Amino acid sequence: MLKKLLIATSVLACGATAASAHATFETQEAVVGSTYKAVLRVPHGCDGKATKVVRVQIPEGVIAVKPMPKAGWKLETVKGKYERTYENHGSQVTEGVKEVIWSGGELPDEFYDEFVFRGTLTAGLPAGETLYFPAIQECDGAAERWIEIPAAGQDAHDLEMPAPGVKLLPMK
Repeated sequence: MLKKLLIATSVLACGATAASAHATFETQEAVVGSTYKAVLRVPHGCDGKATKVVRVQIPEGVIAVKPMPKAGWKLETVKGKYERTYENHGSQVTEGVKEVIWSGGELPDEFYDEFVFRGTLTAGLPAGETLYFPAIQECDGAAERWIEIPAAGQDAHDLEMPAPGVKLLPMK
């Protein structure tokens, strides 16, 4: 009986470790209409290979994105048109950062690291929902694609490669 209990505990521990190995945000809740500091935690490499590139897609409704430079990594942004016009400090904005890319560094598989950016969660975003930021790690000849977004009613924990997300809280 004790042996079965130990085996069951080991299986649960392995499952918990695998589930926590997803790319996630340090802070997983933020208020709509506020500035959100996104700290993306990259937990490992790709099949034992070091991470060389981290890409994060910025969803509609997140504006004024500014990534934090990271020592040893090249930082670039991809800009594009928003689906609608937003107000940012009294100005109307129709385009901005749609993707943030850190490249040229090396994050060995046995370590984790954090990649940081901030942006405004516009007032029109739906409080109570989770906003997802698809992310991709690129390694030599391999990739981890954290891009799965749950369907309505589906739990993100049921996905193999869930996109990092932030639960949107109502404005105060």
